[in-house]
Amino acid sequence: MPEGDATQRAPVEAYLPANTDELVSLYDESFHLTECSARHRHTYAVDSLVDATLWHVYPELLAPSTKSAVDFVLSSGLPRNVEVANAKTGDRRTLTVFRSPHGLGVVEADDMSSLRGTYSQGENDRALLFHQATHDVLTGLPNRRQFSDQLRSALPVSKGARFALMQIDLDDFKPVNDTLGHGAGDTVLKMAAERIRSVLGEHEIAYRLAGDEFAVIQQRASQPREAERLAEALVGAFKEPFTVEGINVFVGASVGVAIAPADGNEFEQLMKAADIALYAAKKDGRRRARKFSRSMLMVLEQRETLRRSLRTALKEGQFFIEYQPLVQPPFSIVGFEALLRWRHPVVGIIPPSIFIPMAETDGLMREIGQWALEQACREAMSWPEHFTVAVNLSPAEFLHEGLTDRIAQTLDLVGIRADRLELEITESVLLERTINNLDTLNTLKMLGVQISLDDFGTYYSSLSYLKNFPFDTIKIDQYFIKDLEIDEKSQTIVRFIVALAHGLGMSVTAEGVETAEQATLLKKTKCDRLQGYFLGKPIPTEEIGTFLGKLRPPVSLENFLISAPTQSLNPRRM
Repeated sequence: MPEGDATQRAPVEAYLPANTDELVSLYDESFHLTECSARHRHTYAVDSLVDATLWHVYPELLAPSTKSAVDFVLSSGLPRNVEVANAKTGDRRTLTVFRSPHGLGVVEADDMSSLRGTYSQGENDRALLFHQATHDVLTGLPNRRQFSDQLRSALPVSKGARFALMQIDLDDFKPVNDTLGHGAGDTVLKMAAERIRSVLGEHEIAYRLAGDEFAVIQQRASQPREAERLAEALVGAFKEPFTVEGINVFVGASVGVAIAPADGNEFEQLMKAADIALYAAKKDGRRRARKFSRSMLMVLEQRETLRRSLRTALKEGQFFIEYQPLVQPPFSIVGFEALLRWRHPVVGIIPPSIFIPMAETDGLMREIGQWALEQACREAMSWPEHFTVAVNLSPAEFLHEGLTDRIAQTLDLVGIRADRLELEITESVLLERTINNLDTLNTLKMLGVQISLDDFGTYYSSLSYLKNFPFDTIKIDQYFIKDLEIDEKSQTIVRFIVALAHGLGMSVTAEGVETAEQATLLKKTKCDRLQGYFLGKPIPTEEIGTFLGKLRPPVSLENFLISAPTQSLNPRRM
């Protein structure tokens, strides 16, 4: 057994008294002998076998009654005592079969063994309790407790030694629980554990930490090459869908890699490095692996600086709103969408895609969102009375108690008509607390506020939302608009959404309109409203009057001219 390989020794030590020379053997998932005690090696002369297996050493385990016990240990991860008899001599022996990190282990008690007569049912119960304390019940993998013990015992590494820690997080797992139920989620977690096991080799052990979080400790000398190879194999293992009750579910994996001692030689250091690498994998698009680098730490530190600044941004008046026109064909302005912006005094303009997730995480979105709602309504009071103002609600705002009361109070305070306010929500906010969500939307409808389903077609797109929730408008995401002129599938999808919405008594707004051709096609499909850089960029409130003056009288889309095409910025809206 390799020196210092605590991850290999621990399971054997757990089942044997200390300082004993017993008949102990370890086997891989294919039942090939990998290690054994000196007495076992001598007793069974395994060195004379070219390829020793469990069945060579213990042919009695091939019998149906005993083979079922082996299968039970493999599937459940729980140890079993098996009584076997030598076919020639009739001698009876007790084999304790248990799950090892890479397959199976066997402890044999015979007449010469100190375990004979002492390895009672009580001992077996203790082994079972130990297993339950150190292994995840659902997947059979070693749990967080064992992971922490193994990692702490391996650190700091000695001079010249190197090993890798990999943090694994499942991508798009939450929708499985939300849409198919926790039973389906548990099934996916068990299959995910098997996929992780399937790519592991010698001196590579997987753990389930919590929920959909896993980890792997890899003890290989050739680092970081071996870690990068395994990390890519782990990502690749999740490319195929999981089949749950006949339904294909796509769940990916993001992996963060840290190498000891280069990225940290203490427990907290290495864990932080792997977490930062995992965060980078998520930010880079998920379903990929990233190895820790110092530049990642710098980016994280910059984000933390911004996070601290965000707490004072509202108090210091750093937020402002820009407005993008909503156009009714042939070319009539009917309102504006309010887009929140942050002007940092040092960094400059911070994109909403950066600061809104920070605000949601830190519990600041309710206060910031309330400011944006009130500010947008106040500024809309200076527009023509038939213009609407659309304000985005983040999931953090929507799910916060008291939303409807705050909106009603804002309408009264500002004095704007309720039907001039349009609240935009995404499908993601409807995945949780369905009954409460429905009550919230119905209350808003009673207030007279208009409700839009934003980015339709890019999240989970359940048609049950359209049946059960009281939407006034569906907004077609720009993903279906960007190639509308050349892609017949996009044209078909857009026509379907428009017809579906109109059939349900809803209007349709198309986002991301960049060209006259797109606008013309949308007009022909009877899309109710258009929005995009072709029709108008986001502008500050003080420029709205000038903008409206230049656009009167309305002109048809076919005759509307722009000086040059404009690139889409696709900002995240608030």
